[in-house]
Amino acid sequence: QASQEELKAAYRRLCMLYHPDKHRDPELKTQAERLFNLVHQAYEVLSDPQTRAIYDIYGRRGLEMEGWEVVERKRTAAEIREEFERLQREREERRLQQRTNPKGTISVGIDATDLFDRYDEEYEDVPGSSFPQIEINKMHISQSIEAPLTSTDTAILSGNLSTQNGNGGGSINLALRRVTSAKGWGELEFGAGDLHGPLFGLKIFRNLTPRCFITTNCALQFSSRGVRPGLTTVLARNLDKNTMGYLQWRWGLQSAMNTSIVRDTKTSHFTVAMQLGIPHSFMMVSYQHKFQDEDQTRVKGSLKAGFFGTIVEYGAERKISRHSVLGATVSVGVPQGVSLKIKLNRASQTYFFPVHLTDQLLPSAVFYATVGPLVIYFAMHRLVIKPYLRAQKERELEKQRESTASDILQKKQEAEAAVRLMQESVRRIIEAEEARMGLIVVNAWYGKFVNDNSRKNEKVKVIDVTVPLQCLVKDSKLILTEASK
Repeated sequence: QASQEELKAAYRRLCMLYHPDKHRDPELKTQAERLFNLVHQAYEVLSDPQTRAIYDIYGRRGLEMEGWEVVERKRTAAEIREEFERLQREREERRLQQRTNPKGTISVGIDATDLFDRYDEEYEDVPGSSFPQIEINKMHISQSIEAPLTSTDTAILSGNLSTQNGNGGGSINLALRRVTSAKGWGELEFGAGDLHGPLFGLKIFRNLTPRCFITTNCALQFSSRGVRPGLTTVLARNLDKNTMGYLQWRWGLQSAMNTSIVRDTKTSHFTVAMQLGIPHSFMMVSYQHKFQDEDQTRVKGSLKAGFFGTIVEYGAERKISRHSVLGATVSVGVPQGVSLKIKLNRASQTYFFPVHLTDQLLPSAVFYATVGPLVIYFAMHRLVIKPYLRAQKERELEKQRESTASDILQKKQEAEAAVRLMQESVRRIIEAEEARMGLIVVNAWYGKFVNDNSRKNEKVKVIDVTVPLQCLVKDSKLILTEASK
């Protein structure tokens, strides 16, 4: 972010420092010539806005490209950055098209009602009754993959398996999607399963205007009871930059009409919805706050009321690693009772663990469902996650050090030579500062100091930077920019 004036001032100062004519020793003179040439090359690149933009994006490799086959050199810095971002987006899109894009969900339902709903008097004479029984009563596994056939056609294969209380089944679906134009696409779906008969579906997406689109899904389900048709239509419109409105009409099984408004900003996500249908009619309001922290923490709450009862949900989610997000939600409702839902997103895979705690509204169940996950998370984060991430980072740094050992050695030699070349200038600076009672750096170190006796065997990674810092002193001031160590 340095300005042209700052570049010129630094260039003049370094030229005076490393000018070969200022050094009589042959070895120092040779080192000064090399550093002087490096300073001159750097100034040539950074003083030209075009070459500076190329270097910012591609580094030295970009300056060495013959003919600059990526973008024209005559473009401005802003145009070069814009072109680079566009090429990067296109490359990312091509990469995504070539992948199978696997997506999967594993859900394990846990029945823990015996923790809160049991009655001790009924279990007094039952052997082993002192231990509550926690059971897995349902499971669901689904997986899908995509295969681009042509630039406009994509095949999607998906399947799922479900079981509940010892009974279950599965299905498999094949969908063929074709992008018909820039405004829409169509999809044919074929499915079969052991719980239901063959399925045939047609889905169409169409942009009506730049701010409005419609999706229609027609399906025919064949079974022993006959053919059951279904139709779902969704009309959506951008109400403003951050707000979407949806109208949904569903006919067939569980016919309903639904309208919802979703507002999504950088710091919040708000949804209000209303549905009229058979058998479910409800109103729902939910809010999610997004913290702008490193871990992308989010807290959320929702209220849903209808013919089935009332449900209040609250929870939070947080990023625990580069590709993993952990979340927990407490659900309290009538007549549903109290449940705890734990969800882990790992890349494109989702692991979901709904834990049903009680069929009643017990304050103890609500308390433990709220406090328990927090205590476990902070304990795991401090004792397991943070040490693991720290060790992983150390391994990556060590691997990086090993792979760049020769470069580091060369840079170290250049740095030591630069410090030796500064000695004469530093002597003059100290004399001038002493004369004006100015700023003299007595001692300066940079690095990681080990003071703990238990870690005294670790290698002390510090370097003496007294001379370079004194060399930066000008008019009794030491100014360190944001890019400085």
